[in-house]
Amino acid sequence: MGESGTTAPLRTIAPEERRARLAVRHRLAGAARAATAEEVADSLVALHATDPATVFLAAGARLAPGRDPVAEVERALYGEEAGYREGAKPGSGIVPGNGITPDGGTPPDGGTTSNGGTPPDEGTTSAEGTTSAESGAFRRASTALTRMHGMRHTVFVVPSRLAAVVHASTADAASARERARLVKQLVAGSDYDAAWLAETERQVLAELAARGEATGTELGAAVPRLRAQYVYGVGTSQEGPQSVGSRVLRVLGMEGRIVRGRPQGGWTSSRLRWAPAPPYAELAPDEAQAELVRHWLAAYGPATEADLKWWTGWKATDVRRALAAVGAVRVALADEAGTGAGSGAGAGPEVVGYLLPDDLDPVPAPEEPWAALLPALDPTPMGWQSRDWYLDPAHRAALFDRSGNIGPTVWWNGRIVGGWAQRADGEVVWRALAELDGEAVRAVDAEAARLADWVGAVRVTPRFRTPLEKELTS
Repeated sequence: MGESGTTAPLRTIAPEERRARLAVRHRLAGAARAATAEEVADSLVALHATDPATVFLAAGARLAPGRDPVAEVERALYGEEAGYREGAKPGSGIVPGNGITPDGGTPPDGGTTSNGGTPPDEGTTSAEGTTSAESGAFRRASTALTRMHGMRHTVFVVPSRLAAVVHASTADAASARERARLVKQLVAGSDYDAAWLAETERQVLAELAARGEATGTELGAAVPRLRAQYVYGVGTSQEGPQSVGSRVLRVLGMEGRIVRGRPQGGWTSSRLRWAPAPPYAELAPDEAQAELVRHWLAAYGPATEADLKWWTGWKATDVRRALAAVGAVRVALADEAGTGAGSGAGAGPEVVGYLLPDDLDPVPAPEEPWAALLPALDPTPMGWQSRDWYLDPAHRAALFDRSGNIGPTVWWNGRIVGGWAQRADGEVVWRALAELDGEAVRAVDAEAARLADWVGAVRVTPRFRTPLEKELTS
């Protein structure tokens, strides 16, 4: 409020500046490309991991030339070449300046898609072979990235230093609800109860502590209780027998007591080994929510309250409290026609977004134009609920499935301009949905060639297929 009692006008941010921020902060412009997978994850806060290939493809689109995306992600996620860091004790809490120490705690689990759809169960199948308990603990304590259950009941890969933040802000409450739901269903559909479940979990954790890692099949052989069945959905149209094993592993994973490690087969596989996980740092939920919002606004701001509520899955009251805790500053978001800023002739209703208080300066567009091929469920197109400033609404039907999951997209200078797919013979093909000039076409072709080169003989089919992707591969 000024001396006159009037409210000062909000700084207006046009779509061009939002696209400039996206290009640089999401490491899509050529000069902003990352050197490591950790830098990619830090810049995006979280990488969707419901489809394991998304993590590698999202990193590959953002890594500088000469980097091997598969080797980079595996090093950061599974700990190859990662040395033990003296003093980096898991669960040691917040450190001044960046929030959380590298605690390495990781609860991944199947969860649901970004829009609430349940992915195929991954809890009981994986590769053969185990490592020592020492190597399992070493890997989780030394990895830079963590696969865990997080926002919107979805599996993400996050920087390990943020794992405790994500868990305390979001996943902890979800895991408590999941445990209560399982106990209720066991009591209704079997002779098992909470005490039986606790003993089953104790046996699973003891087996993993002895082995270091184990597949779901190996755990089922070693812990017979995991092969028990109960009646799911008693009295409903969904009533039927279900294995206890996948549900037990899911709950333990959501709680962060076990973690999914390296998959069976290649990097596109979703069949993962289980390993024990060190505990998370204990954080107050409101403190963790503020910390997560601080990181998210730095990457995705300006954004609306609705964008943040959608991305986190929190209640509106939690979102508002966290925005206030970080001192978020209100700004006006204009649309392509310059309306929505709440001032000037013909202005539409004011659309309010938020920025961090130290992030108010204008951001110029990259000096060089850029193109990118982003995978299905990539964090950038899935980063906001309101997408009209980078996606023409007319293109939604071709690029999204019926549950709202986005497929592979082609980008040119901050806008989605088409979609891409990989055919059975390995060819990466794309189609423009907007008119592109010769420079844009050449840039997209170059990105398609770069993608095909590092993917090599691997074939990638999105878990959630979209109309344009299916049409390009038919």
